Amino acid sequence: MFKHFKGDLFGGITAGIVALPLALAFGVSSGLGPSAGLYGAIFISFFAALFGGTNTQISGPTAPMTAVSMVVIGGIVAINDGDIGKALPAILTIFLLAGIMQIGLGLMGLGKYIKYIPYPVVSGFMTAIGVIILVTQILPAIGYYPKEDTQYVSRFMADAEEEILENILKEEAGEGILVLEDFEETIKRAEEITPADMQKEAKTLAAKDASGVIGTFKVLPRALKNINWLELALALATIFIIYGFKRITTAVPSTLVALIVVSGIAFGFGLPYRPIEEIPSGLPIPNLEIFTQFKIDSIAPYVFTALTLALLGAIDSLLTSVVADNMTQTKHKPNKELVGQGIGNSVAALFGGIPGAGATIRTVVNINSGGKTKLSGMVAGILLLVILLALGPVASQIPAAVLAGILVTVGVGVMDYKGLKAIPYLPKDIQLGPLKLSSEVIIMLAVMVLSSIWNLVYAVGIGLVFASLMFMKKMGDLTAKRSDVKPLSKEKAWADEKDFPKNLAEEVFIKHVKGPLFFGSTSEFQQLADQIPDTASTVIIRMGRMQYMDQTGLYAMEDVLQDLKNRDVYVLLIEILDQPRYMMERIDIIPDLIPTEHIFEDFKSCMNWVELNVKDKFIA
Repeated sequence: MFKHFKGDLFGGITAGIVALPLALAFGVSSGLGPSAGLYGAIFISFFAALFGGTNTQISGPTAPMTAVSMVVIGGIVAINDGDIGKALPAILTIFLLAGIMQIGLGLMGLGKYIKYIPYPVVSGFMTAIGVIILVTQILPAIGYYPKEDTQYVSRFMADAEEEILENILKEEAGEGILVLEDFEETIKRAEEITPADMQKEAKTLAAKDASGVIGTFKVLPRALKNINWLELALALATIFIIYGFKRITTAVPSTLVALIVVSGIAFGFGLPYRPIEEIPSGLPIPNLEIFTQFKIDSIAPYVFTALTLALLGAIDSLLTSVVADNMTQTKHKPNKELVGQGIGNSVAALFGGIPGAGATIRTVVNINSGGKTKLSGMVAGILLLVILLALGPVASQIPAAVLAGILVTVGVGVMDYKGLKAIPYLPKDIQLGPLKLSSEVIIMLAVMVLSSIWNLVYAVGIGLVFASLMFMKKMGDLTAKRSDVKPLSKEKAWADEKDFPKNLAEEVFIKHVKGPLFFGSTSEFQQLADQIPDTASTVIIRMGRMQYMDQTGLYAMEDVLQDLKNRDVYVLLIEILDQPRYMMERIDIIPDLIPTEHIFEDFKSCMNWVELNVKDKFIA
């Protein structure tokens, strides 16, 4: 590990410097604050490198993982009266669960299957992440915070009172108080509601109403009338430096330059800007409330979200691993990488950090700066810890608008422009009335729109289901197109069928099954019996190119064979491969419907049986 110490040291330091502003920005964006982003970057970077399967990978909070984390955090905070302290144990429990799930994925050897997730789903999701980050940073970039707008908050005062009363009833139900029979306790608690309680709840409702893409657009007209021009100037200056400095040199990360320059000017000139939340000083402390306040009912609705985080982190990390492989001419270990990422995310959750994954830009920076072994990722984590301990109070003075500006550039950069540019050129394979559309474009746009305006988790699930259905349809159509059911006289014969006796062409049908017989292709196969006229006495089914048969295909085969047997039609099977034969023997298709003497290893031996047993009914 220490053979390339100099390169690993410089690569890790450089990657850690690049990670610093992003970690702070992702922490703020998630809703848990800058310290959560920094803690996530420290522990994920160190432990994912130590236990992972990609030597040069640098891990930490990423845009996709942060976007999904926002959903978790926002939902749980909302049901905890807007109190982040009360919600934190449940939030971190879900992050811990996601890390454990990643470890499980790696131990089960599922890392190699992650690559089969359809590209349109990934493309639509990544573009949606960019849209979400970009849109949700508009308000902080112009210095508008809905819960601090008194007039806007006042709209929710009535709803706030109703929400508080509803929470009282829920608490009493949980405590076993017979609310319907005795309202004394309810009335007493209701009378204790203060204007401050209502104001706090109204702020929570206002922030929730203005959250997300739709919420941002809903409140945007009001926000534009209340622009804080200093905050906007700081955000624009940050964006300008990030894009402009890259044109001068890429040796120094432009994001870090923007962070230092704009923050330094704002602080040095004593400008009345809004700083980020204070970063705690000292070593991170484990949050043991994860275990002491664990409630299964508070996290049960988010188990699927935890799985989504685990899968998303796996995809994100393994795609970055492929990039690292291409740059270093090495080969990563996908299952070991998932275990490492899971350990990193689990430890980060214990210390209050947001989840993350392998980060492509930071990994590329590490490799280009000389990083070659796992030590580089560990150095990056240690550097961030040193910065936390030494510069925590200084980092707390960073303007919030600067991090908003950084996130705007992240949102622009994370979108999948490759997928968007390909939209006009993708094959149009779905006919909807007069329109012919591309199924891949539909999937991509559906995931993108639903993720942006509805729910990231559900959108990905819908995209995967739709992509699977489209794949099954295409495979079914392809199998049906390649599988011929025609009289031999009209059939395009295979090479060994050209000498078939012409006088038996009306008595013998040949079925070429080319491809798997599965639930997406059985409907065409089931038409076989209907397509055979009364003149036929024998059907030959050539199965040498049917590599696989699922349970649906098995029962479709049984139905067809039973129908043909009822019509006294002989069925001859040629070259059955191992898996289909195993399936057919399990439910006694062989030998009950097809005796072993009607199964042949090749077409020639089948022809010998035909010549001996099939007679020409139409001899002149």
